[in-house]
Amino acid sequence: MKPIVLGIFAALFFAVTFVINALMEASGGHWIWSASLRYIFMIPFLLLIVYLRGNLSLLFREMANHKKQWLLWSFVGFGLFYAPLCFAAAYSPGWLIAGTWQVTIIAGTLITPLFLIKTVTRDQVIIQRQQLPLKGLMFSLIILAGIALIQLDHLTNVSISTLLFGLAPVLIAAFAYPLGNRKMMELCEGRLDAYQRVLGMTLASLPLWLVLSVYALSTVGAPSVTQTYQTLFVAISSGVIATVLFFMATDMVRDNMPKLAAVEATQSLEVIFALIGEILFLSIVFPSPLALAGLVLVMAGMAIHSFANKNSTQIKNEKSAMHINA
Repeated sequence: MKPIVLGIFAALFFAVTFVINALMEASGGHWIWSASLRYIFMIPFLLLIVYLRGNLSLLFREMANHKKQWLLWSFVGFGLFYAPLCFAAAYSPGWLIAGTWQVTIIAGTLITPLFLIKTVTRDQVIIQRQQLPLKGLMFSLIILAGIALIQLDHLTNVSISTLLFGLAPVLIAAFAYPLGNRKMMELCEGRLDAYQRVLGMTLASLPLWLVLSVYALSTVGAPSVTQTYQTLFVAISSGVIATVLFFMATDMVRDNMPKLAAVEATQSLEVIFALIGEILFLSIVFPSPLALAGLVLVMAGMAIHSFANKNSTQIKNEKSAMHINA
């Protein structure tokens, strides 16, 4: 249950991204600065945390031993995740991006067969491909059905350009984030904690953010003071707090794909938190009865996800206890 709770709090802090990105776009801030400044600002905070925990040298050794993998999967997990989200903010409102982002629930389940699981027995080490968690996929579809209801009123009013430039990048991000996160978990094999992994991926993705920053500086100029402060807030709230909470939650269940799918499904609550934030700070229209029904369906799907995985854990524990007693 603890990973689910951590996932929910991560969703709350992640939702800040959608609301503030919408605010920055409304005030004329460029999407490149929204993306690159977030990760640049994250580095000193994470460096301080990891240094004070005495884990900095271990992180650097791990990164030195697997340079190409760190660069590749950090580019996928952070670069192909956040840059497309910020780009989409230039073409779509925050609620639409947050809603489309929930495709990551299905994406996290669909990429499961790309990973191997290692089982150690007395005689041998068995490596086999992960199976698609059909039960988790079914629960995820319930949540996505709720998301679809929330967005239904709005999708009929968007243009083709909004669909193309506002939704396609979010779909890329929805698959890139869980893929990069899981590949890094697979690479680290529990040797690094969540703080180390977030710092390592931020440092490894830094070349991308620096290149984008130089391009933005030469084309659109420096970011405004307001955008700089807003991006700093996003970096702390979403980049540090939310990412660390989410990575902690996924680390706890990294060897159990159904539970991992349940933790990733907690991110569906981002659309609810983002909707509340936009109502409070951007004065958007209150959701229709259809959208409210979607919210109820999302929460119901989350409750079923959590309950099913809790029951599954209890059954496994009971079977283990019976085996030991026998």
